[in-house]
Amino acid sequence: MKKLRIGIIGVGGIAQDRHIPAFLELSDICEITALSDVNGGRAREVAEKYHIPHVFEDYHQLFTEVDAVCICTPNKFHAEITIAALEAGVHVLCEKPMALNAEECKGMIAASQKAGKVLAIAYHYRFMKEAQAAKKAMSEVGTPLVARVQALRRRKVPGWGVFTNKDLQGGGSLIDFGCHLLDLALWLMGNPKEITVSGSTYNALSKIPNQVNQWGTFDHETFNVDDHVTAYIKFENGASMLFETSWAANIKDDQANVNISGVDGGLNVFPFELYTTKNGMLLNSEAAWLSGEENPGVPQAKNFIDACLGVDELVVKPEEALQVSQIIDRIYESGGNSL
Repeated sequence: MKKLRIGIIGVGGIAQDRHIPAFLELSDICEITALSDVNGGRAREVAEKYHIPHVFEDYHQLFTEVDAVCICTPNKFHAEITIAALEAGVHVLCEKPMALNAEECKGMIAASQKAGKVLAIAYHYRFMKEAQAAKKAMSEVGTPLVARVQALRRRKVPGWGVFTNKDLQGGGSLIDFGCHLLDLALWLMGNPKEITVSGSTYNALSKIPNQVNQWGTFDHETFNVDDHVTAYIKFENGASMLFETSWAANIKDDQANVNISGVDGGLNVFPFELYTTKNGMLLNSEAAWLSGEENPGVPQAKNFIDACLGVDELVVKPEEALQVSQIIDRIYESGGNSL
């Protein structure tokens, strides 16, 4: 069987820590044939490290050497590069969030449909063992009523790259970290249509000089993205979601979790637990063992490759990633307390 030729556009941390190792682990069905980065020197170093034959500073030149690309650039360039790749007849796996805003996402979907090529978005939390178990167990929950979503860090503003650059990223904790757990909760609930979204955004802590931060340093004077966000979302099927995310908040410890209560039962994702009633008892069930990969990047990459080869459906469909961006847009629109 012919291997799928993969190109990586943007060779920063997420490319080297997740995507390149995942594709290399799947070398029986794919091969990384090209890299592109505006920093040509860094691209050449990465290519030499992983024995990748082709390097380009202009990503357009990469398209002739690949069947599919993985886009790992700042958010500002997701839509532009995705559309260019699709128009060149190349499948796309784009890092999350899908784009800066929902309108850009719609343009990406239209380009995918016109080209007849795969467009996947890298919401890798869906591929975690706990998340896969929770999806299977939603039948025990029944009709979802309330979801509680926490994507909280106490003092972990990313002090590297462009994470705090609003022009390049579009936002802070919500668009960077919260989007993962928001996507996961929506997927578990069956992606019901949102009807009202009310949010509040803050960055008071990160504007204070000399703050303790575990993830490097940043300029408090120019910090203009959100470091803490809350939201309440109502859906047309009557369900609701209580959502909170942060890079910096005065809380006891970090939290990354989705908890869903339904008509028949409830579940917690991290750690995976089920809450039910049976035989006149309240029962809490824990998983003694969960099947699946420890590294969610591997099943994510395999699902993308299999979709490109026409042997599997995408786990993360672009229309679902669009919904995440639509809700993010509405939270930002309604919640500009400090920004």
